[in-house]
Amino acid sequence: MTHASPSSTSAPTAHSTPKLAMAVVTTIFFMWGFLTCLNDILMPHLKSVFTLNYTQAALVQFTFFGAYFLMALPAGRLVARLGYKNGIVAGLAVAGVGALLFWPAAAMYSYPLFLCALFVLATGITALQVAANPYVALLGPEKTSSSRLNLSQAFNSLGTAIAPLFGGLLILAAEPRTPEQLAAMSQAQMLAYRAAEAQSVQMPYLGLGIALFALAIFIFLFRLPAITEASEKNETRHYGLFEPLRHRHVLLGVLGLFFYVGAEVSIGSYLVNYLSMPDIGAMSEQAATRYVSAYWTGAMVGRFIGSALLLRIDAGKLLATFAGIATLLLLVTLTTSGMTAVYAVVAIGLFNSIMFPTIFTLGMAKLGPLTSKASSLLIMAIVGGAVLPLLMGFLADRIGLQHAFVLPLVCYLYIAYYGLSGSRVREPVVASTPVK
Repeated sequence: MTHASPSSTSAPTAHSTPKLAMAVVTTIFFMWGFLTCLNDILMPHLKSVFTLNYTQAALVQFTFFGAYFLMALPAGRLVARLGYKNGIVAGLAVAGVGALLFWPAAAMYSYPLFLCALFVLATGITALQVAANPYVALLGPEKTSSSRLNLSQAFNSLGTAIAPLFGGLLILAAEPRTPEQLAAMSQAQMLAYRAAEAQSVQMPYLGLGIALFALAIFIFLFRLPAITEASEKNETRHYGLFEPLRHRHVLLGVLGLFFYVGAEVSIGSYLVNYLSMPDIGAMSEQAATRYVSAYWTGAMVGRFIGSALLLRIDAGKLLATFAGIATLLLLVTLTTSGMTAVYAVVAIGLFNSIMFPTIFTLGMAKLGPLTSKASSLLIMAIVGGAVLPLLMGFLADRIGLQHAFVLPLVCYLYIAYYGLSGSRVREPVVASTPVK
């Protein structure tokens, strides 16, 4: 994979200036944010449709984010072969296929097929992550890479803010039947009801599939600036895959992204169910989607603010501050009830804002020819979004959903440590020896 320094890019044209390229690539961040957050609505919907417990419903996120772990390295090789632009196009096309597979999954009323469709969709998004995150980070000076990636991630958060409202209107539009109403149904009526509920996802995902293919065509036709880095010179093939982990800030950064994505996804995944609890929000699932939207809107607002703050404040210190505040908010939602617990858990979104892009850029800082491999390893760490929601579902089935929020609390404590200490670059880049 080739990487970029601004000095090595070709002379900008009317169609390929860095600013215009940023604007175009930002649409990719919006789209994958939208698709990822839609899982927060899909998960409680499928839980109801297929009468699942929390652990079984968490397979939605396990499958989706598990694809990051399994497909990050193949996606990295694909992007290395195709380049950033064509890698993005391929990712959009694969994601489009995954979205279209929701139609037969719903028609056949099959939870395993829904999970297969999610895996294909997530495979495409993995390719987008592998290509677009380092592309934006390297599309300008290194000292402003965290700020630049935070700005793009702000539009990712715009997608996550809109998705719950979209899902609430189109997927959770019908009020679920009560247990008494379900008990009064015949076997045939029950099957017909469940099938109709499953099919409510068909049109939304069909539309998303068409949009993904249209965006792929647009990116293919658009002239993105070529990015190459003279320092790399195709030398990455001489290094072992896990060579970047010899650098302490990379190893701890991979763990940091694992815990961050796991915490963020765990909270978002269970918000609808959590806010519907009688002693917390006592609201309908559709009403709860508005608070899920507020949670992700907070992340969007925080990323715009964070993009400006990171130009003035050390990235590690700001990361630790935000993680510390998120920890305190989780303590509040764990120990209170009613709207106090609701507002505390929703406010965490604001402080999640800078975490992913900041951990990502700190984790791949000053690596030279190892940058591409570090990027793939960091993307693999997104598997935290598969593992921790499943573990939180396991805890919720045994100790209650509210008490299960102790899991993301522990994650934020680690992120605070990473910002204060773990992110410091202590090994010189030249210390690594190529593997012949």
